Amino acid sequence: MSQFIQSIFEILSSLGYLGIALGLMVEIIPSEIVLAYGGYLISLGKISFIGALVAGLIGGLIAQWFLYWLGRYGGRPILNKYGKYIFLRPSHIDIAQQWFNRYGTGVIFTARFIPVVRHAISIPAGIAKMSFSKFSLYTGLAIIPWSCLFLYLGIKLGSNWEQINQAAKPFVTPAIIVAIVVTLGYLLIKWKKKKSKAI
Repeated sequence: MSQFIQSIFEILSSLGYLGIALGLMVEIIPSEIVLAYGGYLISLGKISFIGALVAGLIGGLIAQWFLYWLGRYGGRPILNKYGKYIFLRPSHIDIAQQWFNRYGTGVIFTARFIPVVRHAISIPAGIAKMSFSKFSLYTGLAIIPWSCLFLYLGIKLGSNWEQINQAAKPFVTPAIIVAIVVTLGYLLIKWKKKKSKAI
């Protein structure tokens, strides 16, 4: 791990719950790693699981709210110009836009478990002016199990928390598959309802 990232974790550690929330808000480091480190702090007795979960939920929501409002009031031109500064490429936004257009608002929950789409899906939701309360509900419901998983793995790994990617793989891959299946199921239900109304 680079000295720069190590320094960030030292700062996060000194801030406790606030450090976890800030780590997820800024997202200089992937949320999985921040949460795994949070799990490590729990294993040391420095913070509690519930407190870390609440901090993760708040930080994750604020990060996604920022992207939602950026999409809602900035639109695609602003994102194409400045997205690189928040680690979002136009291709990421394109994929997220396609998912949102195809699957509708329900994808806000399931997309949180799918790489690439996960971070960018808030943008098309903002552009489409999706209900902010519904957006926040779906986002929060997805953040909770995601945070629980990586906090738990961080606790189990302890001082080896840096190995989170390898430890999470057996859990994340099935989660991606389930998310895709649920998304397709949601689309099928919507299609059937639309068909029944047309009859």
